[in-house]
Amino acid sequence: MMLTLWGTAALAYALTSRLAYVVGVGTFLRRQERGRFTGGFPRFRRTAAALMANDGASFLLLCVATRGSLDVAVSNVVMIAAGSALVVLGLGVKLWARATLGTEAYYWHNFFEPPPPETPAPPATAGPYRYLRNPMYSVGNVHLYGLALIAGSAPALAAAVFAHVAILAFYQVVERPHFERLTGQSRGNPA
Repeated sequence: MMLTLWGTAALAYALTSRLAYVVGVGTFLRRQERGRFTGGFPRFRRTAAALMANDGASFLLLCVATRGSLDVAVSNVVMIAAGSALVVLGLGVKLWARATLGTEAYYWHNFFEPPPPETPAPPATAGPYRYLRNPMYSVGNVHLYGLALIAGSAPALAAAVFAHVAILAFYQVVERPHFERLTGQSRGNPA
């Protein structure tokens, strides 16, 4: 499969946007944890929201710019149906997890105002957290694969794998160690 100039640019933009999101948010959170980010939670939340929105937009652009590039012996109807099921599953789990934890947790508020030391927050056990340790970053990301299938895009499928690996690395390097320091409990693997 040969990418057009637009497809190549869209792929580079999607990969760069995901790196900006995970490295940018990760850097801000690590600096906050060390007391070196003085922008406060509202500023961080605006920045994180902008990085997330850009990441999502870049992935959608990649799907559009490279649609029809996935050459498989499966009908479009099957790919669209499977992709739609993955989108519903991924976004449903992600929204369920966000509803369970609240909006502030979605934006890593505990890096800015951790619970008092005498009452550390236990790991969530409600909602999808009853079944998965980290539904946001595991099943909550299958919507990317679904969008790639709906578009029939090989580069978007590759970018979905990259995006998923990047957010799991973010979890392992930034979020998991922070949570363990807050609670004194090991979270294990993100699934």
